[in-house]
Amino acid sequence: MVRERPSRTPRLDQPREARRTLFTAPQVDPDTFGRFAEKFARYMGTARFLVYMTVFVVVWITVNVIGIFGYKWDIYPFIFLTLLLSLQASYAAPLILLAQNRQTDRDRVALEQDRASNERNLADTEFLTREVASLRIALRDMATRDFLRSELRSQLDEMEQRGIRRPGGARPSGSGEASADARKGPRPT
Repeated sequence: MVRERPSRTPRLDQPREARRTLFTAPQVDPDTFGRFAEKFARYMGTARFLVYMTVFVVVWITVNVIGIFGYKWDIYPFIFLTLLLSLQASYAAPLILLAQNRQTDRDRVALEQDRASNERNLADTEFLTREVASLRIALRDMATRDFLRSELRSQLDEMEQRGIRRPGGARPSGSGEASADARKGPRPT
């Protein structure tokens, strides 16, 4: 007899199992949190943040050295300030790393897209190169304008040598009787 494993996918014909937990884990959208981390990391890398942080530390130390109305909440070793700066650093480091990881993922995707685009461009270029080469080979066998003119002249010369006149009775200019008549000048009437 084969036992079926209980499936973890909910079925519509069975009631849901009620899971009662004391604490529920907060649901955090990774993209939303990642965007927050990137904004935070981008802000921490600005001169504005450094100026604000410097002003904060200077004011903290000044107020605690001088005292406001005689009240000093953090004395000379400034342990509370150190605690605050350590807390800020402990949260900043993972957020910056998360932002860098997201940037690395985006760079990887962009690199893959660029590589695919370059491969397509290379294939297109190779195709066009083959087409141009085949056109050059095909054009070598084609008759050029000068070649056709020389062949037509040689055919006309051959026809004149055989005594065949052009259609319409005209003789080619520059050869035979027509050129001799042109050299003599106009005929008297």
